[in-house]
Amino acid sequence: MAAPSDAPAVEIDDLNVSFATDAGDVHAVRGVTLDVRRGEVLAIVGESGSGKTVTARTILGLLPESARTDGTVVLDGTDVVGLDKKALREVRGTKAAMIFQEPSTALNPVYTVGWQLAEGLRAHGKYTKAEAKARAVEMLGRVGIPEPERRVDDYPHQFSGGQKQRIVIAMALALDPTVIVADEPTTALDVTVQAEILELLRRLRDEDGTAIVLITHNMGVVADLADRVAVMFNGEIVETATARDLFAAPQHEYTRKLLAAVPRLEITDRRLPAAETTVEPVVAAEDLVIEYAGRFGRAAFRAVDRVSFTIAPGEVLGLVGESGSGKTTIGRAIAGLTPVAGGSLRVLGTEMLGVRERDFRPRRKDLGFVFQDPATSFNPLLTIADNVAEPLMVHAGMSSADEARPRVDELLDAVQLPTAYGERFPHELSGGQRQRASLARALALNPKLLIADEPTSALDVSVQARVLELFAELQERFGFATLFITHDLAVVDMLAHQVVVLHHGTIAEAGPTAQVLGAPNDPYTRRLIASLPVPDPEEQAARRAAWQATRGE
Repeated sequence: MAAPSDAPAVEIDDLNVSFATDAGDVHAVRGVTLDVRRGEVLAIVGESGSGKTVTARTILGLLPESARTDGTVVLDGTDVVGLDKKALREVRGTKAAMIFQEPSTALNPVYTVGWQLAEGLRAHGKYTKAEAKARAVEMLGRVGIPEPERRVDDYPHQFSGGQKQRIVIAMALALDPTVIVADEPTTALDVTVQAEILELLRRLRDEDGTAIVLITHNMGVVADLADRVAVMFNGEIVETATARDLFAAPQHEYTRKLLAAVPRLEITDRRLPAAETTVEPVVAAEDLVIEYAGRFGRAAFRAVDRVSFTIAPGEVLGLVGESGSGKTTIGRAIAGLTPVAGGSLRVLGTEMLGVRERDFRPRRKDLGFVFQDPATSFNPLLTIADNVAEPLMVHAGMSSADEARPRVDELLDAVQLPTAYGERFPHELSGGQRQRASLARALALNPKLLIADEPTSALDVSVQARVLELFAELQERFGFATLFITHDLAVVDMLAHQVVVLHHGTIAEAGPTAQVLGAPNDPYTRRLIASLPVPDPEEQAARRAAWQATRGE
């Protein structure tokens, strides 16, 4: 491992950042002082709005024109505060580079990944066209893209989410920067892909001596990768310590709150009363097959292949697996949004194979759906109250949102949102508040079955904890059955009675939660469990060794 150098790669002193808005100045960062050395990973953690991303973006001068910045940010000997655009372009890529949270938006869909890598190299005038292409191939190989000589000419859509993130990392590394700023680089990734990306970043630190500023709210990722941690709250740093000291003895109350909110795999044994398992299931899949039609004469793609499971009334079934495993496809088929190609799928007594929409429509009032991103599922032109009232007007015969308002207020109260929030628009609520409103809408018609598709993956850890506690309370109170789709096994452990583990469209393992998570039989399940980072550096080091062992299975 490359030892951290004494000279800071980045040194931030008394940084203040404010943004001019119509309602007055908003102070996003107040008096922040920190540094990161070569060969060191500094994690800046905190919830949305804490100022961590604004602090990191000052390193590359990526703040909007409405930002006012005071203090110094010295990057590899250069104070970047106040540099003009030309000077900043010289710094970006060579002294510092950024890995963005969502690789799909960081990559241009109309150019090959090789062209995009080469563009950055040639922009700095150091490479000919042929040299840039050769360097692009070299960088793709370095970050673990298979067959880089061939894949350098592929487009972003031809790569998986984890591979796209590797390409973004390759672009950041292309000019050998002193510092890499990684802004939530694993938030949108499955746990197994996340483990691989963290391993890649660890190798950059250890072998190349790269300084890494890691922006995240995932304390498991911090425990896995960080050397030091700075905790931010309301624009200020409230605690700085080595990773081991911070997790062993957090000093600030906010740090303790963050750590307490992290869901942990505790192998909880949840069982339904025997009487509920003997009645007719809400959902029964037997040898279920779902296919997507091939284009231009190609054979159909089989997304789900002979899958069987049941969901009893009042039961929570956790459906887990990586992206592309078929879990969301199954959820959509249960909701009548994707046709069934073979086998049998009975939902609330209706056979979905060959079902006509007019036959299934009466059952829709018994289904609730909670989406991953409530911001895109709400009509932005309607208030929260009007959005929650929609299913009541469509299915319950209520003539207007005003008539539905008493029921809407009951629902908002049930999900612990003040009824006054009904007058707000979706963009005026935080992510956690929007997800509570999404729950209220899903419960409006007292559904017998709720389909929750990754409902907490985009939330801060403390907000996620509150939403999951609320979900568990509501499920127990109203007794609806739930299909909970997720890739987070700790969340499944908190909520699910049964677990189905999907891998490439087939069931790798299924059974009671405690059995599957406590004593997994399938190598893929063991790899999923070993990939889940925990907020404890000592335990995480042991889990990392176990994960390395499972990669060979």
